[in-house]
Formats: sequence, C-alpha cells, structure tokens
Amino acid sequence: MTYASGGASELRYAVTSDINDDGRLDLIVTNQGTNSIGILFGYGNGTFLSQLILNTGSNSHPSSMALGYFNHDNQLDVAVAYDGTKNADIWLANGKGTLMRQTSDGVRFVSTPLSIASSDLNNDGLSEIVVAYSDSDSLDILVTYQNVSFTNGIRYSAGSSPKSVAFGDFNNDNRLDIVVANSDSNYTSVFLGYGNGSFTHQRRYSTGSSPYSVAVGDFNSDTRLDIVIANYLSDDVSVFFGDGNGYFSEETRYSTGYLPRSIAVGDFNSDTRLDIVVANSYSDNVSVFLGNGNGSFANDTWYSTGSEPHYVAVGDFNNDTELDIVVVNYFNHDMSVLLGYGNGSFANETRYSTGPLPQCVAVGDLNNDTRLDIVIANSGSNDASVLLGLVNIGFVNESTITTGNGSKPRSFVIGDFNNDSRMDIVAANSGSNNISIFLGHENLIFLNPTTYATGSRPMSIAAGDFSNDVQLDLIVVNYDSESVSIFLGYGNGSFATQKTYSTGSNSYPYFVTVGDFNNDTILDIVVANQGTNNLGIFLGYDKGTFPNMILYPMGYGSLPFFIVVGDFNNDRKLDFAVANNGTDSLSILLQKC
Repeated sequence: MTYASGGASELRYAVTSDINDDGRLDLIVTNQGTNSIGILFGYGNGTFLSQLILNTGSNSHPSSMALGYFNHDNQLDVAVAYDGTKNADIWLANGKGTLMRQTSDGVRFVSTPLSIASSDLNNDGLSEIVVAYSDSDSLDILVTYQNVSFTNGIRYSAGSSPKSVAFGDFNNDNRLDIVVANSDSNYTSVFLGYGNGSFTHQRRYSTGSSPYSVAVGDFNSDTRLDIVIANYLSDDVSVFFGDGNGYFSEETRYSTGYLPRSIAVGDFNSDTRLDIVVANSYSDNVSVFLGNGNGSFANDTWYSTGSEPHYVAVGDFNNDTELDIVVVNYFNHDMSVLLGYGNGSFANETRYSTGPLPQCVAVGDLNNDTRLDIVIANSGSNDASVLLGLVNIGFVNESTITTGNGSKPRSFVIGDFNNDSRMDIVAANSGSNNISIFLGHENLIFLNPTTYATGSRPMSIAAGDFSNDVQLDLIVVNYDSESVSIFLGYGNGSFATQKTYSTGSNSYPYFVTVGDFNNDTILDIVVANQGTNNLGIFLGYDKGTFPNMILYPMGYGSLPFFIVVGDFNNDRKLDFAVANNGTDSLSILLQKC
C-alpha cells in the first residue's frame, strides 16, 4: 500500500507516533518540496487516512524530525528542522489528532541542519534537541523550558560533517551522553552530559575513513556501553569499548563489504550477546558480525540484498522470537527481508516492492495484530509504503486498484459502505468527473468499482451519516462546477444519484470535511473555497438536505485548501484549523456560539 505525500513533495523523513491517542500508530512525514509536514492517521489495520497537511511556511523546506515530550502533558510532540529557513520549531500534540505550532519564529541556526535528535538530557522531564549540521563542524543543544521555549543553542564543536548521532549513558552517572560520527574528519566525538542540558567538550577517538553511522550497545558483557561505527570509505566498522567512566579504548576494526552506510545491533544467535549488521551500499549485501561476548566478533558473513542498500533495521517479522533483518534497496526500488534462524544465520532474502528510491525504513505494529509491519520513505515518488506483516508468510505486497485511464484520482475516503465489517474505498476522480466505489472483499481484495457521476473536477471527498439512517453517505466538492455533491448511501454499497448545492460563483471549492457544528446531532459540511477566499458551511437539516451556505472570509489571497475540525479550546464546540496556501499560514477559527 502506498500513500502519496503530494506532487513534488520531496518526502525526506518519516516517524511513527499515536498522535490522536486512539491506540493506533500514525505516520508523520516531512514534505521538503511543498513546505509542509503531513500526518496520516492509522486505522489500526495497516491502512491510513489521507494525509493531513500542516503548512510550515514559504521556503522552509522541512528536512528532519524528532519526537519528544516538550511540555509535561505526556503527549509525544514533534520537533521539525528546516533546511530553507535554517531553524527548528515545535509542534505540540493534544491527543486529539492535531499538532499546534508553538514556536512560530523557530530557533535560528547559523548553518543548514542535517538531522536532529531528541532526548531528556538534563533530567527535568522535558526533551532537549540535538542538531547536527551539513556544513558546520559543531552540534547545538537546545534546552527546553516549561513553556516550550528554548534557550539559545549551546554549541559544541564536533568534527567535520557530523552524519549520525546516538545517545547513551557512557559514564554510569544516570545522565545521557552523546556520540557523533564525523564523516569528513575521520573521528567520533563523545560529549558527556552534566544532567542539566550542558556537556563536556568533546573527546575524540580516531575511526576509519568517513564514519557514517553510529550505534551503541554492550559488546563485551561488562555492563558498560560501547560504540560501533560504520566507516563508509574504509569499508570497515570501528568498535570502541567503554570503561564506564566516559572513556573508550582505541578502536578495533573489522572489515565489511564496500561502502558501509547503515548499522544496527541485535542478538541474532540467541546467546544474550550483541551482534552487528551493516548495510554495504556498493557491494549490495549486508555483513553480519556475531559477537563472542568479550568484545571480539567472528568474521562477517555476507548476505545478498538488492542494489545499493541504504538503510538496515531489525525486528521479529515472523513471530518466531528470532530477530530478522530488513534492508531498503535504493536502486532496485524494493526492500529485502532476511529471516533469522536464531543461530546467527539467515535465510536468503525475500524481496518486496516499494516506491522508487527508498531511503529509510521504520518498524512497528501498525494494525494492532501483534505482528511487526514496515514503513518506507520513497524519495523518488514522494510517498511512503506500508507493508503489513503476516505470520510465517512475510509481507503483503503493494496492491494497486485502478480507477480508469485518465481518471486522475485526487482524494479518497475509507469506510464500511455495505455493512459487511470490511473496509471499502471511494476515490474522487478529477479527470473523469466521477467517484469510484471499491467494495472490500476478504484477503485485502477489492471488487471492480462502481462509478457515480459528480460535478466537474471533483477534488475532495468525505463520508458521514447525513440523513441519520445509520448508513454512510458521501460528500464531494466539484472545483470547476463550483458545487458540492451529496450521495446518500443505502447501506449495501450503492448510493442515490447526487444532489448538488452551489458553493457560489468563482468559488472553486477545493476541500471538504464534516462535523456537527451546531450541536443538533445532525452532521454539517464545511468547504474551503479557494476562488473566493472563504469557508462555506452547510448546516444539515433533514434526511440529508442542506440550507444555503454560510460564508466565513479568510482574507484576501489566502487560498484556503485544507481544514481540520476539532474542539481546540475544550468548550465542546467544534472549531476549525485552516491551512492557507496563498498566505503560507494556518488560521484557527474558534466557535463562539
């Protein structure tokens, strides 16, 4: 299953978190090309709602994210770093599926941020941010206050081009420390934390050539954290043993394949000793090093992957309690899964298609079936692939449903439209001026679509019970014919012919969503009219009918294009958050009566 992040979005980063506190993992992505972050809410069965777009501002170009607790409300928030504006800011989660931008001007950087990480570095219960830069030889530590503001960045000199950051308590003082891989200066930097958000000056340890990825673990069974680094240009890994006081031994080197790019650790042979896996991007394989428990490793065993493996992760994908390996193959547009036998050896790869140029991979149970699933960011197609895990089988390959030649589907909605307890899909097709109904069958199969004519160029679709008959209905906005279409559902997967309501001359409606805005237990409709720069509200009346539209101006040139509905001030009245494409802003409209 592939979820688009938008044309020219240049998806750069993805994280998982339960943003709306429904016990289901959601996806958050950075869309560098379209200056936005996107939230895809999970249904808990491995499928997701269409992306909710949050504008980050003109030329901001968000590139990296980190999750953290920034305001003592026990909700995971999101820190975002921006390439274009060279700053970072915080988006606070409220547990209801919304993120509120907290630091509108952000925290300014003097250089372009490469990546950020987050953890509680000063033991105050709030997360701090660590920033590495692409063209600077330093790190910044941003310490959080209760009001979600940050101190000015505390800058710590690192090596040249820091590529990767990891955390760990290296001196056993219960305070987090930092290790950095500096790709252009051939050493790693260790910063010991004082527990108040500040750190000692770096201690440097020589590595191989171009250290690229870093991980930590206890490799010699002395209860002290050690460090392992993949050296990109010297084709090896460096292992540093910690003494428990914050110092490390000289490196021990182990040869890998060509151009090792990513590293992960785990116990692959069930001997309670940590092992290492490395993705070798130029030799198209992974190296597995089995640990002896005394800090030494057996010679690596190679396992073939696809072309140019970029990222490696581990997890138990077939529920046999043994760790497996997943690798994304950049030039093959797929991923390799290597199932572990529990004795340190692995089965030959099984390949699964992804989108073009997969960059990174995340692992988690996305559909609450106790089986690990996989999410992949595809840099070449501006989307993310979700592959659901099946016990003893593997993963569900990407499936495609066809809406027809020239149909140009622009929006879709998921729901059970024929009351068989299986999810169905409805797509709004802007090229063919219709909607396609795909009824879900067993084994993730969808029946051939039934189509219903809409107005001209349908752009957005939503579902709800507008006639209070306990059957799902549909609402579509028609951009060129300046109208909305209502399709009342019969509960068997079929719908009545559309009823249309005008949105006004030159309105060009772009987006629609629903909610009970006047607390009369009847669903209402709100439309974003780009042409007239306003919101149109249709209050539901009886049996799926709607009176005239009520208009709310959004300001000249605002071009509203996305609306989120929620009770933002806890007064039991639904409010609106509106993303304005023309003014690069997010407007909050609180309901007063």
